[in-house]
Amino acid sequence: MESISLSTNKPPFAVIEFEKRSSSGLITKERKKVPQGFNLYENSGNMPAYKNQTISEINGYLNKIVIGGQDIYPGDILNDKDENAFRRVQIRECIMSHLQKEKQLYGKGVKVLSLFFIDSVEKYRVYNELGEQSSGEYAKIFEEEYAKLRDEARDLTLPEYDNYLMRDEPEKVHQGYFSIDKKGKSVDPAVKRGKEDSDDISAYDLIMKGKKRLMDFIEPTRFIFSHSALKEGWDNPNVFQICALKHAESGSLTRRRQEVGRGMRICVNKNGNRLDFERVGDQVHEINKLTVIASETYEAFAKGLQSEIAATLKDRPQKAEVEYFVSKVVHNDKEEEHRLTKDDSKKLNKVLYKHDIIDEDDKITDEGRALIEINKVPLPVQLEPYKDSICKLLKSIYTGEVFKPVDERQTIELNTNKNFNKKEFQALWDKINLKTIYEVQFDSNKLIEDSKVLINAQLNIGDRVYEVKTGELTDGTKDQMKEGTLIKETGRESVKLKNDIYTNAVYDIVGEIEVHTNLTRKTIVAILKSIKEEKFLLIRKNPEEFIAKCSKLINEVKASLIINNIVYHKTEERHDSKTVFTNSKFASRDSEKLEKHIYDFLTSDSKIESEFAQALENSTEVVVYAKLPKSFSVSTPVASYSPDWAVVFDKDQVKQIYFVAETKGSDSDMDLRGIEKLKIHCATEHFKEISGNVVKFEKVSSYEKLMDIVKLK
Repeated sequence: MESISLSTNKPPFAVIEFEKRSSSGLITKERKKVPQGFNLYENSGNMPAYKNQTISEINGYLNKIVIGGQDIYPGDILNDKDENAFRRVQIRECIMSHLQKEKQLYGKGVKVLSLFFIDSVEKYRVYNELGEQSSGEYAKIFEEEYAKLRDEARDLTLPEYDNYLMRDEPEKVHQGYFSIDKKGKSVDPAVKRGKEDSDDISAYDLIMKGKKRLMDFIEPTRFIFSHSALKEGWDNPNVFQICALKHAESGSLTRRRQEVGRGMRICVNKNGNRLDFERVGDQVHEINKLTVIASETYEAFAKGLQSEIAATLKDRPQKAEVEYFVSKVVHNDKEEEHRLTKDDSKKLNKVLYKHDIIDEDDKITDEGRALIEINKVPLPVQLEPYKDSICKLLKSIYTGEVFKPVDERQTIELNTNKNFNKKEFQALWDKINLKTIYEVQFDSNKLIEDSKVLINAQLNIGDRVYEVKTGELTDGTKDQMKEGTLIKETGRESVKLKNDIYTNAVYDIVGEIEVHTNLTRKTIVAILKSIKEEKFLLIRKNPEEFIAKCSKLINEVKASLIINNIVYHKTEERHDSKTVFTNSKFASRDSEKLEKHIYDFLTSDSKIESEFAQALENSTEVVVYAKLPKSFSVSTPVASYSPDWAVVFDKDQVKQIYFVAETKGSDSDMDLRGIEKLKIHCATEHFKEISGNVVKFEKVSSYEKLMDIVKLK
């Protein structure tokens, strides 16, 4: 299910998140910094919903990108088939919570309100060129869900509440007020838009001015949609539910705390009396409980909210006193660290006071702030190399930002080193860079029949399921709040979405499966026509998953039929070393520099590969080795295959000098699926053909297994 969301970086680049399909058909989300001209279709593994989708413009000034003529702003999602379903779930959960609270508090004379935050005005209200308005998709979804849930919530044992519940039609119980319209212009409630009794004006008067009326049971409005309640400084003590129908990237860093703050008030009853501890005793916490329906995952929202709250709980005032500096870690330009001692701290405090950076109460002066901002603070001689770090430490006192030491993990761009040019590695490269073509024959009728049987037996497309997690903020310490451990999960529920997916994306089902299986359209059509109808109709649940799973099952059958009937032939073509090895690659610099590898650092986070590389480094038999890039591949009937390693051994210590290896967790072929087994077999035949067995290819689980194969003398 293809979607992209955007957060902009400095032009001409933007950071986007999109879905990518691997050669095996697995679909994953990828977050990437991309330039203008980035082709989503090509970079997503040719996913159909991204066809003809290219980033034609990156506009840093307006904070947007343009794809297919459509403006995409931070937090927007393009072509997300699940977006409406996800927002419908949130709206439904908010209404359910509202009705439960309303039933609980009606008898206490408290009118319950709920607040929806949205990031796009037209999602709720749409204006035409004449200024006439109509309902947006959120308003329509709300009315549909409210009508159903209201009927389910009826309680004839509470006739007064039941009358109140059923009194007003769904379109009457919600209102919206927005300080900006869809074109970004201010909405002036004094300017009429179309009708004489403008809905904009009445909504403005009710929500922004008529707080007393809004909390009166006579007023039908119980749900408020707002784009800008934060900017307007609006709040209401009777908001018990807050629902964020917006993306996690939208808004400022303190968005969660500000939004939640709109509902963190002691409620009042119809007589204007606050239901505080003096009036309701121990019930105060249960009555005044705020429910937040977040658009982020439970964990992300809970930790983010606590982090933002904790940031406001810093001790004030902070001073540049001796105790503040003791044991703080600072760094110099060479990234060498130093932990400030008691003596360092005393000397630093004295120098700061002497030069009026701090006053006699250890508070930072205005003059001191100015010098801190430009890193011109005088320091004791022994601490001068750590000036930048100490200035950051001082700055954290008046900004409230947490002082963080330098993170020594760095992402670096890799370039080949001197090992790449060693005659031993170049000799190996000359032997393995030849390309081949394969020839294979198999019975198409058997392929069709076996594929039908396997698809009918194993093809399943899961129902879309959403999970609702609930949690409560408990009492605790400031440190626990910082750690994000005070919101305790209290429940979770998985609920199935019954309706199938319908999308505007056009899928060439046969063509897509053709790409993944390299079979003819005629054969693919024959397979799809032969499977059970209920299996074919699974395509309605998720076209991408249907294509991927069908392709995988067909390839499994195909692999079993051709593994013993494939022959490789050498060609005159060769892999270009510049293309394979000099494309930009990035690695995390969190390990020791490698001495025998053709790059200084490893590009893999796999434990097996990291341990294998370390063993090669430590081996006296290894001269040089390479973790082969994915761009070096062998053609197979199911997909391109990229081996892991190329190793050159010392010719005086082993019989098999040149080796290409695939590292797997097991040495047993029984642990490989048909497709993986075929790829390994194809690679074996390929390297035999191009090198005449001079280069050995094997699948190994460890360096020890590798040494068993190369046969020590």
